[in-house]
Parts: sequence; structure tokens; C-alpha cells
Amino acid sequence: MTAAVTYYLSQHPSIVTFRWSHTQSWGSTWSFLVISIAVYLALSSLLHLILSLFVNRGSRPAPLAPVQALHSLIMSIISAVIFAGILFSAAAEINETRWFWRRSKTPFQWLLCFPLGTRPSGRVFFWSYIFYLSRFLHMLRTFFVIFQNRKLTVFHLFNNSVLTIMSFLWLEFSQSFQVLAILFTTLVYSAAYGYRFWTEIGLPRACFPFVLNCQIVLLSCNVVCHVGVLMLHIMKGGCNGIGAWVLNSVLNGISLLLFLKFHVQSRKQAPVKEIVKLL
Repeated sequence: MTAAVTYYLSQHPSIVTFRWSHTQSWGSTWSFLVISIAVYLALSSLLHLILSLFVNRGSRPAPLAPVQALHSLIMSIISAVIFAGILFSAAAEINETRWFWRRSKTPFQWLLCFPLGTRPSGRVFFWSYIFYLSRFLHMLRTFFVIFQNRKLTVFHLFNNSVLTIMSFLWLEFSQSFQVLAILFTTLVYSAAYGYRFWTEIGLPRACFPFVLNCQIVLLSCNVVCHVGVLMLHIMKGGCNGIGAWVLNSVLNGISLLLFLKFHVQSRKQAPVKEIVKLL
């Protein structure tokens, strides 16, 4: 059983021979990224505007609970599979390539800082590509939030767009730090979406804001890891894709500030339960 799981998560030929290519990988061009983000922002804003203008605020929200529960279950399973896949793949890559970098890095440092010249191919980048594709499925939650709550926040739109852009940059520039970022994100998402599925099928909620706490933990881990990448880049002679990492850091910083602003403003205007629904 363990051998079969290991094979399908890290040793399958499609995973081992994967190569990020603008001609062979679906959604791998800059034009696709720009157009898809623009369509997402336009459709979200248009739907919110239509509902605000033509639907009575006091009317009952659309009955989407079964669809939301199914989406949450699918996202939880996909996140768990990506987490397991990149964990097994990272272990295999470290085992096979450590002869090349073991004198200058530890395995944990490799997770934070790819050696210069790393190309977007192989196991780790296969799962990075799957994570990138999953971002588009994640975007569907925005439309559920609009239908259910008649609300749309700048933080929600910006956060989803930024995560999609960053996951594209990870592949395009073989950016350092992406392995840990995907591990943290998929672990948190599998728990958060699993909890959403639990509550959306009518089971009791936790006595604390579970999803909100997951979001805080994820943002905190990202900040700590960004500091680690910067230190390794300075002390170990450079990390691959550092230019994309700088842009990644800036976008993460803006996202963190928007999250804090959104959280503070929402706490003043709505209870925690309502805040969680918008995340």
C-alpha cells in the first residue's frame, strides 16, 4: 500500500518527467494568466453589482448549501492530495540531488532556497503546477460568497488574485520557497475546507473562529519563511528566482495589510461568525 501511494505521488513517469512549458502546459502563458484574472475580477464585480441593484437586501440568499458543501469537500481532498504529493516528491528530490548541494545546504535550507540554475521540471514542479491549477477551482468560492452574503471585499478579490499570480511565478521562475509555501497552504486549506464541509452539512461549529485562525497561521508562517529565504540568499550565495521572490514578498505584504485592515473593520461592524463567511 505504501509503495503504491509513493509511486503514484512521486514516482509516476508523468510526475518525474514533468516540465513547465508554454507550449505543453495548459494555462502556462502570461496572456492566459492576465486574461483569467481580469475575467475573474470582472465577473465577480458584475455579479455583485447586479445583485446589489436588482435583488432586495432582505430577500433570502440562494440555496447553494449542497453546492458549497461539495466544493468544500473537493477542495479539501485536492489540498490533501497536493500536500502529500509535494511532501513525498520533495523527499525524493532531496534524496536524489543532495549530492549536488549537500556541502552548502541542509535539506531544510533546500526547501527554502533552491540552488541557482534550478529549472521548473520534475516532481516538485509537477505538484506546484497542480496547485496552480487548483487556484482556479478555489476562485469559485467568491461567487458562493456573493450569492450567499451579497458582499464582496477588496481583500477577498486581491487575495485570490495574488495567490494565483504567485503560484504562476513559482513555476515561471523556479522560485525558491515554493515547496514550504505549498505545504503550509495545502495543509491549512485541507483543514479549513474540511471544517467548512463539516458545518455546511449541518454539523456543529467549533467554539472559536477556526477558518480565521487558519488564515492567521498561514500568513504568519509565510512571513517567517520569507525572512528565512532572505537570510539564506545573503549568507549562502544566492537563491534561485529571487526577483520573483521579491515581488512575491511585496504582494504578500500587501495581502497581510489588507487582511489586518479587513479584520479590524469587520470586527467593528459584524460578529466573528459573519467575518468567517467572507474569507
